Amino acid sequence: MFLPFWKGWGTEMDVIFSPLVPWPALYVAAAIAALFAILAIWRGLGGWWLRAPAMAVLLLALANPSLQDEERDPLSDIVVMVVDESASQRLSDRESQTAQAVEALTTDLTSRGMELRTVTVPDGQGDAGTELMTALKDTLSEEPKSRIAGTILLTDGQLHDAQRAPTLEAPLHTLLTGRSTDWDRRLIVKNAPAFAILDEEITLTLRIEDQGAAPRDIPEQASLSIVIDGAEAQTFQVPTGEDLQLPLTLPHGGMNVLQFNVAADETELTDRNNSAVVQINGVRDRLRVLLVSGEPHAGERTWRNLLKSDSAVDLVHFTILRPPEKQDGVPVSELSLIAFPTRELFLEKVDEFDLIIFDRYKRRGILPALYFDSIRQYVEKGGAVLVAAGPDFASADSIYRSPLGDIMPAEPTARVLDQGFTPLISELGARHPVTEGLEKFAPNPTVDGIPGWGRWMRQIEVKPLQGQTVMTGIEERPLLTLDRVGEGRIALMASDQAWLWHRGFEGGGPQLELLRRLAHWMMKEPDLEEEALTAIAEGQTMSLTRRTLELEIGELEITAPDGTVTMLPLEETSPGRFTATFEGPEPGLYRLKEGDQESVVALGPAAPREFIETIASGDKLEDLVDATRGGILRLEDGIPNLRMVGEGRNAAGRGWIGLTPRNAYLTTNVTVTPLVSPWLFLLLAMVLTVGAWLREGRR
Repeated sequence: MFLPFWKGWGTEMDVIFSPLVPWPALYVAAAIAALFAILAIWRGLGGWWLRAPAMAVLLLALANPSLQDEERDPLSDIVVMVVDESASQRLSDRESQTAQAVEALTTDLTSRGMELRTVTVPDGQGDAGTELMTALKDTLSEEPKSRIAGTILLTDGQLHDAQRAPTLEAPLHTLLTGRSTDWDRRLIVKNAPAFAILDEEITLTLRIEDQGAAPRDIPEQASLSIVIDGAEAQTFQVPTGEDLQLPLTLPHGGMNVLQFNVAADETELTDRNNSAVVQINGVRDRLRVLLVSGEPHAGERTWRNLLKSDSAVDLVHFTILRPPEKQDGVPVSELSLIAFPTRELFLEKVDEFDLIIFDRYKRRGILPALYFDSIRQYVEKGGAVLVAAGPDFASADSIYRSPLGDIMPAEPTARVLDQGFTPLISELGARHPVTEGLEKFAPNPTVDGIPGWGRWMRQIEVKPLQGQTVMTGIEERPLLTLDRVGEGRIALMASDQAWLWHRGFEGGGPQLELLRRLAHWMMKEPDLEEEALTAIAEGQTMSLTRRTLELEIGELEITAPDGTVTMLPLEETSPGRFTATFEGPEPGLYRLKEGDQESVVALGPAAPREFIETIASGDKLEDLVDATRGGILRLEDGIPNLRMVGEGRNAAGRGWIGLTPRNAYLTTNVTVTPLVSPWLFLLLAMVLTVGAWLREGRR
């Protein structure tokens, strides 16, 4: 316990008490002494006025008063200045406004003998935005609170961590950059699914908003362009300030990148928030497959079991059990339970199938030429047909001799080669995604270039006409040939022995994987495209893959959101795959191009968090500033003057901001001297006690 005694420049003297007994005991003794004094007065003792001081002297002696002399060095006040250097601060002339204010305030504070702690705040990691309060809290944690005279924020007021604001005991001021005439237009995607089913319509919700002091002559409609996977833009005139419902059907499976862009006005702050990127993964609900088997054979059930094992496949299968030319006297009414709907399947509803498989089928008069012509048109319009050829393909009744032959990638020579052979992946097939790395799925390792899978026992000799031969058989004759026809695709497998792999003959082979890849390639899945340019984004890093059948490619052209073009060489890491990684300097939409392949990839949002709200405003800081009696002033009105104000008083006004002097100091030396000698207390108490005794004795 101490009492201030005297203060001088650099020194302070105080009276301190260091009781010889605990304070509670001293309080009890004082209470007893007061009781005795009152009793003496009540009894009318003549020496009460001497006994009371004697007890007071004894109590004072027990309190042990001393004189404490402190030598102090005064400490300067500290002002923390937080400078916002995020992306939104680079709009318009905000950088120059900030620089001028920093220079003027630094000069003023230094001339007043104050210490300035300046901390700059860049963009937050991972599109976290402006983390002003985090920076302020971290800075204040390293400084003594008793020396903080005030805090000054130089910002546009658009911070994203207000919830982390520290507790402040000194005034907090905000100096806003920007202009009161600023305005900006932004595009908002309010609703967009991450996944969508192909051929099913989804609805996206967009909104175009004008922020700030938008000019009165700005049209109420804006030009909105929509680009899907980097294709040609579609432009529409849409109203601003209201929700827009956009119906959409995804064009393909896999990742669909949709870019929306609103035409910029030359008077708005920035066009960085005029764009939005939506990535939607297109998935197939069900794969509808029509399997047509020409006659029962060992591989028929294998095809059926493979297709039925996939829960995502809806299979329609029919087999010709009894050819029309068979004359055995069986009544027609007993040939089937129902009439097979061939017209409905091959004319009316053929477009509803995703894939049609002909397994050892030959012309028997059941399907007339009109039906085959319908299937040909189905392929040209975007359908897919797989032909698993048996001996029938080499006969006069081959379906090659139907209108379907016009789109076949190979022509039969009428030879059937009945001998064992190991299917091989061709040089082109090693680069094609359908057969690339297929040997990895073999039950046994590859030896001397021969994959470790079982042999097939028959091959139909065909003469390639067009397309790509990805697998070969006997003496490198074409075994699996793929081709694009119009908008559709067709595949010819010149053997009906694939079922041997499924049955495990000589170890079996990857029939299921081969069929899966074939189906996905024919369904135009992006992962199985032989010519493709893809990018996978992780943070600001993109992994780039150029898949091609060519042996060499050029450099990859990367166009950044700001228009900067970078040429990046690609390295072949496996047959047909050229890869590279690229670190994007900023979030946004990047355009990729190599040869005739183009793609887009979004690193972070197309409009970073910094550009969601660009109009300078102190609304988010108002409560924090008011709690410390600080102020929010605009730098466009001039750099405010600094004033010293007392603690608890209003610290801001028109054209000025206030700082609170803290008068902090550092104690360099302390000297403690007893106020009075204990013997003197004892002597004084004895004198007063003897005096009281003598006074009362004479009475």
